[in-house]
Amino acid sequence: MVTGIERLTALVNGTIIDRVPVFCNLIDQGAKQLGLSIQEYFSNGEYVAEAQLKMREKYGYDSLWSLFYAGREAELLGCNKMIFPKNGPPNVGHMIIKNYDDIHKLQIPEDITTHPAFEQPLKCLKILKKEAGGKYPICAYTTSSMTLPAMLMGMEKWMELLLFGPTDIRDELLEKCSDFFAKHLLAYKNAGADIFVYANPFGSTDFVSLKQFNELSMPWMKRDIQQVGINGVVYYCGSSRMNNVIDLVIKHLNLKTFYLSPMDNIAEAKRIIAGRAIAAGVINDIELIRWTKDEIKTEVKRIFDAGMPSGKFFFGTLVMPYEIPEENIKYMLDVVYDYGKK
Repeated sequence: MVTGIERLTALVNGTIIDRVPVFCNLIDQGAKQLGLSIQEYFSNGEYVAEAQLKMREKYGYDSLWSLFYAGREAELLGCNKMIFPKNGPPNVGHMIIKNYDDIHKLQIPEDITTHPAFEQPLKCLKILKKEAGGKYPICAYTTSSMTLPAMLMGMEKWMELLLFGPTDIRDELLEKCSDFFAKHLLAYKNAGADIFVYANPFGSTDFVSLKQFNELSMPWMKRDIQQVGINGVVYYCGSSRMNNVIDLVIKHLNLKTFYLSPMDNIAEAKRIIAGRAIAAGVINDIELIRWTKDEIKTEVKRIFDAGMPSGKFFFGTLVMPYEIPEENIKYMLDVVYDYGKK
């Protein structure tokens, strides 16, 4: 049987073994898989690892996630309250930066792997590595230095500081967040993760102007990436478009994998990349909550028609909403496997 690692390795080398790799990002669904509440599910790395392995086996896709929820990073930096909904990802309930003095006081853990908030993700990673290491890529979610402050002080306050200063305080916070990013990614790498999703909405001109991208985002992205290297790093802007920055990212950061927005023109992205990297065509998975089977099939076909020519293409989802019917997940993947054949 062909493994996800084998499919991904072939893709990087410009070939397909049986079909393109498929990354289906089922995170919160693990709670449903095990019959647990969201809060109980994320309390134990054994639960998360068990559900990840069961869901991958159940649906047949090519990836595993060590991700619990994005707010876990805030917990590593002092957040002491998370809000756990019944049917979706937890949210940060305590902003640790309320004023500029809090930025001066912010301490980055010297060793993230010994932090209590990393205990359960580390447990999850060890299980995934033992059970599926070398067979299926284990993914980790890492937040860029430009994005992390929004989790620590709220988006409105962060945007005000980012755009209007004081610049010395802004840069102090960004430097600390960049150092945290590097420590966080390397902790995941040392624990066995293979793929590192570099989450940065500020890496898209949907979020900042092109001038701001070049003057603000790029220098901090360079600092982030230079600390960790490019191996396994995936450029990801959430659902924000990246086509008009791909060439700049390749030239300045030399990244080799782009996880496109559902709003990106896939054929145009492939033309810009011109064989220098691989790219994921990504479905707007929020629509899977309501789409009919015909609508799902039409959209999957559109993605593959645009992405398959010239190769170096794989299929992906965003973070699949908890409310997607199981039958729609299965049907989407069956269609994807059919269109993704060699």
